[in-house]
Amino acid sequence: MTPPVRPAPIRPRAPKVGIVSLGCPKALVDSERIITRLRAEGYQIAPDYAGADLVLVNTCGFLDSARDESLDAIGEAIEANGKVIVTGCLGAEPEVIEQAHPKVLAVTGPHQYEAVMEAVHTHLTPPHNPHLDLVPETGLRLTPRHYAYLKISEGCSNRCSFCIIPRLRGDLVSRPVHHVLTEAERLVKAGVKELLVISQDTSAYGLDVRYKAETWHGTEYETRFLDLARGLGSLGVWTRLHYVYPYPHVDAVIPLMAEGLITPYLDIPFQHASANVLKAMKRPARQDKVLDRIAAWRRDVPDLAIRSTFIVGFPGETDEDFEILLDFIREAKIDRAGCFQYENVVHAESRALPDHVPDALKEERWHRFMQVQAEISADRAEAQVGTIQDVIVDGVGDEPGIMVARTKADAPEVDAVVYVEGAMHLKAGDIVPVKITGADDYDLYAALA
Repeated sequence: MTPPVRPAPIRPRAPKVGIVSLGCPKALVDSERIITRLRAEGYQIAPDYAGADLVLVNTCGFLDSARDESLDAIGEAIEANGKVIVTGCLGAEPEVIEQAHPKVLAVTGPHQYEAVMEAVHTHLTPPHNPHLDLVPETGLRLTPRHYAYLKISEGCSNRCSFCIIPRLRGDLVSRPVHHVLTEAERLVKAGVKELLVISQDTSAYGLDVRYKAETWHGTEYETRFLDLARGLGSLGVWTRLHYVYPYPHVDAVIPLMAEGLITPYLDIPFQHASANVLKAMKRPARQDKVLDRIAAWRRDVPDLAIRSTFIVGFPGETDEDFEILLDFIREAKIDRAGCFQYENVVHAESRALPDHVPDALKEERWHRFMQVQAEISADRAEAQVGTIQDVIVDGVGDEPGIMVARTKADAPEVDAVVYVEGAMHLKAGDIVPVKITGADDYDLYAALA
C-alpha cells in the first residue's frame, strides 16, 4: 500500500528589514554589525522599501548638511514604508528626530546595538529556526568581498572646536587588540584582500586602556597603534591606516611600510596649516615640524601616499591664513585631499568664535584650494606614467573591455582609480601588476604588465 503523501510544512515568511546607511565608514561598520545580528536571529534583509516590513535608518549628524540629509532619509522611509526605526549619530538627539518625524517607532544613539535590536523585536517579532538562520563567521558586510573596514575603537577624546563627535559617540573606547586581530584574521580567511583600519583617532588607539597587553597566537601585543599595525602586517594583505593624527609615534610605523608589511598610505586629517587657525580649532599647531616629518617619511618610503582633509573658511581665517594653507599643500605635496567649507554645526564650540567668514568668501577659497590640489594631483598622476605598479581590481568599468582597479595610493570610494584595458578575465579582488600608460588630473590608465 502506498503511504499517503503529506504536504510539505509551510514555513512562515521570515520578517524583512530594510536598512539605509548614511555617513562615514565607521557608521557603515555599525550597519554591518546590525545586519549580522538581524540575520543571526532569522530576519531577512530587504533590498527596497516595498519589500520591507520595517526600515532602519542609520543616520549621520556630524555636519548640519549631514543632519539635513539624515532627516530627509527618515522622511523618505516613512513615506515609502511607514515603519521606521532610527539609529546612528543623529539618534543622540532624539528630540530633533521626533520633532521632525513624530511617526518614527523608536530612536537609538550610535553603536547602541542592543537598543536597536530591542526596538526591532518590539515592532517586528523574529522567527526562530537555528538550522536555517546561519551567518558567516565574519558576519555580513555591505562592502565588496575583497575589502573590509576594520573599526578599532569608538568615540574620541580630542576636543576639536568644530567637531561634535565626542558629544555624539562619547570618549575613546578602544577594542582589545587581540579581538581586532582575530576579526582581521577571519576576514582574510574569508577572502578579504584589503583591510581599511578606521576610528576617530587611530593613532590614539589604546590610550584609554593604558596600552594593555593581550596575547594573540602566543605573542604579546600591546593595545597600541604600532603593535596593532605589526599584527595586521603579518596577515599578508593590503592594510591602510585611516584617520591618523600626525603624532611623533606614527614615525615608528614607517619602517613597517618600508618592509612592505603595511600599505604605504596614511590618511591624516590635517584640517589646516595656519597656526592661528589650528589654535582656534584646538588642533596640533606646529606645521613646520609636520613638513619635516613628512619629508622624513618620504625619504624612507618614497612611494608613500598621504591623504588628508582640510577646512576652509574657519572663523577668523584671514587671507594670509589661507595662503599659508595653500603653501602647505604645495610643499607637502598632499597626494589626495578633501576640502570642506566650514559649517556652523549645532553644538560645536566654534559657533561662538568671532569673525565668521562670509559664505561667498568660503566658496571662493574652496575653489582656489581645489584648483591647487588638482594641479598637485595631476603632477603626481603624470609622474606615474611608464611605471609598473600592483593594483587591486574592484570590478568592471563603464567602458567596454575596461576593468576598474586601484593602486596602493588609493582607498576605495574616496581616492582615484586605474582603468585597466585587456583585463576582462580578472575578477574583483585580484592583485596584478600593470603598466601605467596615461593619466588625467586624478585617475590613471593602464595595461597588464
